[in-house]
Amino acid sequence: MSPPANLPQSAMVLAAGLGTRMRAVSETVPKPLLELGGRPLRDGAIDHIAEAGIGHVVVNTHYMAETVAAHLQARERPRIEVSHEPELLGTGGGVAKALPLLDEAFFVVNSDVFWLDGVMPALHRLAAAYDPDRTDAVLLFQRTVDAVGYNGPGDFFLDALGNPRRRGEREIAPYLFTGIQLLHRRAFAGIDDKVFSLNRVYDRAEAAGRLHAIVHDGECYHVGTADAFAATVARLTSPRIER
Repeated sequence: MSPPANLPQSAMVLAAGLGTRMRAVSETVPKPLLELGGRPLRDGAIDHIAEAGIGHVVVNTHYMAETVAAHLQARERPRIEVSHEPELLGTGGGVAKALPLLDEAFFVVNSDVFWLDGVMPALHRLAAAYDPDRTDAVLLFQRTVDAVGYNGPGDFFLDALGNPRRRGEREIAPYLFTGIQLLHRRAFAGIDDKVFSLNRVYDRAEAAGRLHAIVHDGECYHVGTADAFAATVARLTSPRIER
């Protein structure tokens, strides 16, 4: 299956977190290098990016940065650049710092998400749903009832046109944001803070009517905690899962 004509040619993998929720299994190994399915978490994200036909990846680092950078150097493809953060900048600040290394539109993937594609690669589906004239961000959602390693109240509602709405304080939403997305650099325009969350970018795009979302048609596993990591390992090694 041919990739969409407007497929961005750069991506960023967010790997700069301290991994404090995973310390039970990551005292000596940074969270992005913990293995699932025989591959480090961060490599799984980069593999998806490379297989989608994207040739350039930026990886931000902080905790055990030298270990992560040394591991990245062993890869032959795609071309990888490191954006080191001596001080943590948050997800939004980390991407903003790396903007000079990224194209006009680009993918961003959390390092603690492991996913299996459906009929079409998720990154291709995001690109196909992206309208550069009408959207600044396209997010990949997952139904909370299908989420492995997650037991929260959800993140968003989604209407029939793909317009998301963040849940209110006392609401329970049916969709969870996977941490996989396509962004345009203009979504960061006017944000002067050095440290901030990508939630600020989503909220601004939602308020401007320029936030879009699609629902993942494959499987997605959330491994941000030791318990979720264990649940994912158990699910992936179950004979019920076809890989």
